[in-house]
Amino acid sequence: MAKIIVDDIELDVPPEFTLLQACEAAGAEIPRFCFHERLSIAGNCRMCLVEVKGGPPKPTASCAMNVRDLRPGPNGEPPVVLTKSPMVKKAREGVMEFLLINHPLDCPICDQGGECDLQDQAMAYGVDTSRYAENKRAVEDKYIGPLIKTSMTRCIQCTRCVRFTTEVAGVAELGAIGRGEDMEITTYLEAALSSELQGNVADLCPVGALTQRPYAYHARPWELSKTESIDVMDAVGSNIRVDTRGREVMRVLPRLNEDVNEEWISDKTRYIWDGLKTQRLDRPYVRVGGKLQQASWPQAFAAIAEKVKGVPGTRIGGLIGDLASVEEAFALKALLSALGSANIDCRQDGAKLDPALGRASYLFNATIAGIEQADALLIIGSNPRLEASVLNARIRKRWLQGGFPIGLIGEAVDLTYPYDYLGAGSDTLADLLASGSFAETLKGAKRPLILIGQGALARPDGAAVLALAARVADAVGAVVEGWNGFSVLHTAASRVGSLDIGAVPGEGGLDAVAMTNAGGADVLFALGADEIDIAPGAFVVYLGTHGDRGAHRADVILPGAAYTEKSGTYVNTEGRAQIANRAAFPPGEAREDWAVLRALSDVVGHRLPFDSLAQLRAALYAAHPHLARLDHVAPADPAAVAALAASGGSPASGPFRGVVTDFYLTNPIARASAVMAECSALASSRHAAAAE
Repeated sequence: MAKIIVDDIELDVPPEFTLLQACEAAGAEIPRFCFHERLSIAGNCRMCLVEVKGGPPKPTASCAMNVRDLRPGPNGEPPVVLTKSPMVKKAREGVMEFLLINHPLDCPICDQGGECDLQDQAMAYGVDTSRYAENKRAVEDKYIGPLIKTSMTRCIQCTRCVRFTTEVAGVAELGAIGRGEDMEITTYLEAALSSELQGNVADLCPVGALTQRPYAYHARPWELSKTESIDVMDAVGSNIRVDTRGREVMRVLPRLNEDVNEEWISDKTRYIWDGLKTQRLDRPYVRVGGKLQQASWPQAFAAIAEKVKGVPGTRIGGLIGDLASVEEAFALKALLSALGSANIDCRQDGAKLDPALGRASYLFNATIAGIEQADALLIIGSNPRLEASVLNARIRKRWLQGGFPIGLIGEAVDLTYPYDYLGAGSDTLADLLASGSFAETLKGAKRPLILIGQGALARPDGAAVLALAARVADAVGAVVEGWNGFSVLHTAASRVGSLDIGAVPGEGGLDAVAMTNAGGADVLFALGADEIDIAPGAFVVYLGTHGDRGAHRADVILPGAAYTEKSGTYVNTEGRAQIANRAAFPPGEAREDWAVLRALSDVVGHRLPFDSLAQLRAALYAAHPHLARLDHVAPADPAAVAALAASGGSPASGPFRGVVTDFYLTNPIARASAVMAECSALASSRHAAAAE
């Protein structure tokens, strides 16, 4: 540690701290535009100037100088830094005056108004008049895609957006052209950005140069109610803030969580909100004469009760969709048990995962933050860039630190970082230990990470592939004292929570494939199950939010609540239970899913033992206590991986296929979104052009 005196406060800080970090540790507030804790240092806005005693007779950019670079006093005294001296005040006012020379007076029409760093700093360091009499510079706006709106005359060239896309997103498509006053930020060919994380540049922009195009002119920040919630677009469990006005969701922003998403979210998470209000199911429907007709809740329940009455429990089944919370999955399981059915499955894609094998057999055991501790990575049957964009950025972050060899078995795709392509499928995985040089790399690593994706598990021989991956993990030392590198990457937000409560077929029960095949089940409850085809014959009760595939197949539709319209627990891919809070209310006659199931249980004569969400959660926590420990990852017993490795089984030959082919259209909310449809069309045209 190094001693430093900041504004008469002496403190010890790490020598690698910048002066800016040291000053903030002492409680001083340092204005900045270009500096960001997760990006490289540019030092080009000069707003963070401080005075260093004994240093050069001019202000110093505190973001670009480390504490270890300071000289002690003549008698060995700690270096002294001043943040409020007359020199600093005059320097910062001068910088602000230069920044405002060409900045337009757009505040009344700028979407950044009310949450603009430049506005805030101008209040502290700006003046009410300008000495600049020349013509202002103007810059043409650039098209960089359907998600980010540009007003480049407002740009102050902080280059945060350039550094983010290059360093974090790994897509070097933004850059600067020109010099001096002619410098402009642009995509090199004025084409749309291709990153799945590009929306974060609007958060990073300290002025209104980059704003969210779908949100343009919709609302002001002070009009919005802010609700902390959890994202369900993938299984990462990114922490988000949902901003609403009245009953309408206006935008989604990231929240800071160092262990999960840091402060980034994917574009699907951020821009999905328009899909929450289109193609919504807002009242019950019953199929009469082959056509769906509007009905009341009692009529819909009566139709279900009449059908269930004469059907034995073994002929009744339940499917849990990818966006369901733990509470409603628990309620559906309880209802099916009361009806005498063991036919329930949360694995729409047919993934061969089973909680009976132990929790460590289906968790991302290394944890998301643990990626930064790994020193080698093998990816099996996964495309993290499309399946978990924020997690992929964490892998890239670890790769940038160096000493992180990466191998891939599966489809050869662009992951934003280089890797050794080992092969396409199970044959390569089986031969890895016998002949692969990458196996020696894994064995030589202290903390190797084996990442298994759903592309390797959602196939008929998925159980054998999982066991083979466990044998590889065991052989290379990925499961040792203090480190479990055997990590399953899920794509469905509901999957881990549903597996935790045992929402898989019981003894003699049918799985999702068997239930949905012809003759599989006579009555099928589909809880938001939109990613699976149900053969003709079964009477389908669909409880969901959108008029998607599940609703088209349904005989009775019960309108439910989307993730922003209910309070629900979601368990992410690493086993972290988190609460998504209600930010708005369901439209029309739609109700929260657990409440619908509770009311239905009364009508079918098997009343569930809870009348409120609190009672439901009490029963849930009593049965599964670990779900009550919110934002906590309880390490799973690594013995399950060893047992899985010993289970045997030989996978069939064949390549692993990615389970996410279109990043923007993976669930019913996304498919209802006009913004996601535009992004999907753009991505398709880009891929078609690349293939030519």
